[in-house]
Amino acid sequence: MPFQRLTFKNAQGDPLAARLDLPLDEKPTAYALFAHCFTCTKNLKALVHINRALTAKGIAVLRFDFTGLGESEGDFAETNFSSNVADLIAAADFLTSHFEAPQLLIGHSLGGAAVLQAAAKIPSSVAVVTIAAPANPSDLNAMLGSTKEEIEAKGEAEVTMAGRRFKLKRQFIDDLQMVHMQEAIRNLKRALLVAHSPQDEIVGIKNAWEIFQTAEHPKSFLSLDHADHLISDRADSLYIGSVVAAWARKYVRVYDERVPARDLADNRVVVRTGEVGYQTEIIANDHRLIADEPVGAGGANTGPTPYEFLVAGLGACTSMTIRMYADRKKWPLEGVVVRLKHRKIHKEDCQDCDVKSRKIDHIEREIELLGSLSGRQRERLLEIADRCPVHRTLRSDTLIESRLRE
Repeated sequence: MPFQRLTFKNAQGDPLAARLDLPLDEKPTAYALFAHCFTCTKNLKALVHINRALTAKGIAVLRFDFTGLGESEGDFAETNFSSNVADLIAAADFLTSHFEAPQLLIGHSLGGAAVLQAAAKIPSSVAVVTIAAPANPSDLNAMLGSTKEEIEAKGEAEVTMAGRRFKLKRQFIDDLQMVHMQEAIRNLKRALLVAHSPQDEIVGIKNAWEIFQTAEHPKSFLSLDHADHLISDRADSLYIGSVVAAWARKYVRVYDERVPARDLADNRVVVRTGEVGYQTEIIANDHRLIADEPVGAGGANTGPTPYEFLVAGLGACTSMTIRMYADRKKWPLEGVVVRLKHRKIHKEDCQDCDVKSRKIDHIEREIELLGSLSGRQRERLLEIADRCPVHRTLRSDTLIESRLRE
């Protein structure tokens, strides 16, 4: 997915590093704001995969590092839950000033609690999504164990989380005690989607129930069965992204998707494969598609393979061409079903091949014609199938010119 590296300032003037993930055609239908988990960063793999699913549906997503984390400046030891909420508001103001006000707020873990708190101060937001979020951030104190006692006694202590060491001060714990989550959830006045795993061992599923029970309608629940707290399985994060994108469209105002009549001479298709994996975004005639490879070939099987798209194009062209011809002749064709299979064969197996070496592509095409057609009509429609433009393209000498874009 295309993206922009950005920087904005928090309330204290510290520069915060951000990344705006964009749809392939860089024309967002709406903007979302994503808050990462406690001590994580904007580059957590789960966020990347969720954002990819959202941008595939036309939603741009701004993710950023909270103060003192990742590439953002500032002292993490001086931050707290309230400062995270303030960072979110600053990010929303930045989006509003430079792009468009965010309508969708998404938060993971403590970031989920932060978006619930921040929503009231981001008037453009109409929908909120929490992923593995605590119902009460003060419960984080229990996770600190004996370290909490050290912080209370000495005023600060070193804490190890997710393999990283951080300094926490007494003000962090005191701030958590001041958070009134129940009131924020009850007065959310926005559509809410609560996503949580029953197997979450860090933030238990009871938190999701408490959030859901406290919130007013409209509200929805998404069970992330077998997912861990960090949503480390790529399939889980892509699933979350696809569900969130579909759910959000009910509440998020998108641009008018009606477009002027398309210039048929400009038939460019845009395709992009990212840094990791083979999942590939495709935009064709304003339609968004996904291609991928099977799991056995190193992909995630989130979409058809390139060859499947190839034979699908032939199948679609075949059935459309037959439909057009039958309509013109006013023949009683009720439907066309085309079944295709692609494979490689040795030229020795091809009777019509000029050179008996190497391998060639072989496409099996089975055509089913539905309706009260005569034998002559059926034979004629089979002949017409070979006249479809894609069939002719595959059988002709095709010139492909490639160049690097500046």
